[in-house]
Amino acid sequence: MDYGLSNRRYVIGGVATLIIVVYIVRLFTLQIMSDDYKKNADSNAFLKRVDYPSRGIITDRNGRLMVYNQPAYDIMVVMNEARGRLDTAEFCSTVGITRREFDERMAAIKDRAKNPGYSRFTQQLFMGQIPDWEFSKFQEKMFRFPGFYVQKRSVRQYEYPYAAHVIGDVAEVSPADIEEDDYYQPGDYIGKLGVERKYEKQLRGEKGVQILLRDAHGRIQGRYQEGRLDRPPVAGKNLTLSIDLGLQALGERLLEGKIGSIVAIEPSTGEVLCMVSSPTYDPRVMSGRNRSKNHVKLALDPWKPLLNRSIMGLYPPGSTFKTTQALTFLSEGIITPGTMFPCHHGFYYRGLHVGCHGHKSPLALVDAISTSCNAYFCWGLYYMIGNRRKYGSVQEAMNRWRDYMVSMGFGYRLGIDLPGEKRGLIPNAEFYDKAYSGSWNGLTVISISIGQGEVTLTPLQIANLGATIANRGYYYVPHVVRKVQGEPLDTAFTRRHYSMAPRSAYETVVAGMRSSVLRGTCRAANRPEYEACGKTGTAQNRGHDHSVFMGFAPMDKPKIAIAVYVENGGWGADYGVPIGSLMMEKYINGRLSPESEKKADEFQHRRITYDSRNR
Repeated sequence: MDYGLSNRRYVIGGVATLIIVVYIVRLFTLQIMSDDYKKNADSNAFLKRVDYPSRGIITDRNGRLMVYNQPAYDIMVVMNEARGRLDTAEFCSTVGITRREFDERMAAIKDRAKNPGYSRFTQQLFMGQIPDWEFSKFQEKMFRFPGFYVQKRSVRQYEYPYAAHVIGDVAEVSPADIEEDDYYQPGDYIGKLGVERKYEKQLRGEKGVQILLRDAHGRIQGRYQEGRLDRPPVAGKNLTLSIDLGLQALGERLLEGKIGSIVAIEPSTGEVLCMVSSPTYDPRVMSGRNRSKNHVKLALDPWKPLLNRSIMGLYPPGSTFKTTQALTFLSEGIITPGTMFPCHHGFYYRGLHVGCHGHKSPLALVDAISTSCNAYFCWGLYYMIGNRRKYGSVQEAMNRWRDYMVSMGFGYRLGIDLPGEKRGLIPNAEFYDKAYSGSWNGLTVISISIGQGEVTLTPLQIANLGATIANRGYYYVPHVVRKVQGEPLDTAFTRRHYSMAPRSAYETVVAGMRSSVLRGTCRAANRPEYEACGKTGTAQNRGHDHSVFMGFAPMDKPKIAIAVYVENGGWGADYGVPIGSLMMEKYINGRLSPESEKKADEFQHRRITYDSRNR
């Protein structure tokens, strides 16, 4: 028997069997495991065209249109169809780009790091937001450019140059956006800032799709199965802002040439009536194909116009904070409305001096608020922190003080419906134990009693303080969206938040703020038509002091609470009070008197000199 021949037969049979197995595995992989051929076949027979929904429009509280949509077009490309059959020179001439730009765009589409959803069989964004006149030129020649298609969509348009920080803007999605939410594909748009970001899911709507049938040459033959498998888009929901556009416009006008913020709130609802951050920018520059270039320009501006100082600026509240101290000392029994403290141009004790301007001495609480006496509130804090009989230790007293501040809306984010809100700082015992190795007392931290030292708040928190006092002890979480089409308002914005201080304490503070308008530091806010209440603040700073005002009106049926913060504006009465008074008059009366209009012009053209190195 020839064993060599027999073995050779087995070897040949084994090799043949192995080849057959390899072919079977490969066929299985191609036909079952891989969808490349299916995609190829589908791309030849069908074209899935996304129908983008109309994004929800945005109006102010009075129905004035602020943000709407305009038609625009995207040029899409299917790489598998465009290969080797395109007259690139003619294409570039038609769409107004260079050959280098063409190559860069095509390379970016294929870059899976930048475009993780890339497939050569599906439509990819080549050029976005083509206006009507450019689209018409391209459409005439589109039949010459195989693999290129037009996708209709809309772009945001901003009717007014106001409220940029509230509205926000829309831009192309990033890879992170796509990874976070599979609704988005490369080339889609998403809200980036403001309510456009916060309410993205309500505004964006739902995409639709058309399935179109193509012949062997790629020409559209009509809708597949007469459109039975198509899905129409669902328009986004409209938003009604709480912003009063007229009030917003006046606020931006008054802060021209200044750095600062104005926030106004309707106390009975928590609705934000205006939110001004200065410097600002025209939201219309953040729309269209130049959005990225303009965004970079604004981001590099040393004056930081993209920063929403109303919710991101952290400032010492100055003497506006004395109202919180009065409420705490009254509630804890440290003082009564009749308690009097001396002030000899300031607080003097054991070698420590906190200065104050000249006024009568001694004085009780209402007059201390009215005249903004530093010494009065320094004495109050000193007696509270040092009261070991009541609290046992300075740490317990400090944390009790902290609890009052937190209950009034400080030290944590209020929860406004805008991205980027900062929390500010309210120190506690642990903070000072760490800073002073456990050895400290009321004198060590005395500056917090007048809104200096470690305490920082946002202008929104200061305005919310005004709303809480106006309501005599409670507030609603401030919000800039008044209504979402077809949805109830989030219950987070309809619940009352009560402070630890009783109504009786608030009534005393209201009396002090009313006295301040009648005969104290806020006299410039006095109006015959309504009873205004206010509190000035002069926040110490490394340079010129900041000018601050917090107030509300009318006293008994408040319609508006407001905070004005002007960096380096000097005394509270220099900028804060007159600007706050004009804003309250505008909202309550619906217009400014001729005399007030002249004053508004004056403040509009006032400029404060700043050092850009400190911005």
